[in-house]
Amino acid sequence: MSDMEKLSTAEQQTLRARAHALSAVVMISDKGLSDTVLKEIDRNLTAHELVKIRVFSDGRPERDAFLAEICAKLNAAPVQHIGKILVVFRKRPVVLPPAKVSAKPEPVLKTRAAKRPLMAARIPQAEPASNKGSASSRERANTRRRKI
Repeated sequence: MSDMEKLSTAEQQTLRARAHALSAVVMISDKGLSDTVLKEIDRNLTAHELVKIRVFSDGRPERDAFLAEICAKLNAAPVQHIGKILVVFRKRPVVLPPAKVSAKPEPVLKTRAAKRPLMAARIPQAEPASNKGSASSRERANTRRRKI
């Protein structure tokens, strides 16, 4: 976002709806907006995009000044200012994962389809049946089934 980019009305409504369930994560005390408070707001904007801030100041012009300063310094957009609650939005930067750099090429994994011909070659072929006068095991199994 550029310096305090304006949000459309539809975007503001969507963000207000999302912010409704949020709790205030940063609080600005009577001492005002310090650098540490700005860093904390920045950290939360980076993590969550949408942040609710509670201000313990009674003066509305002072709260308006805090909102304008936060948005200007952190490149955020104001979403809402109701009472002592400020809602601020900043789109999370897109972080690309680092490219993999490896010295060794990754091994090629064989799939099942590639292994099948090798497996078929290892299976022993059935031996021819011998005619030694006894019935084969299949014939004996069939006769047992018939008796039941």
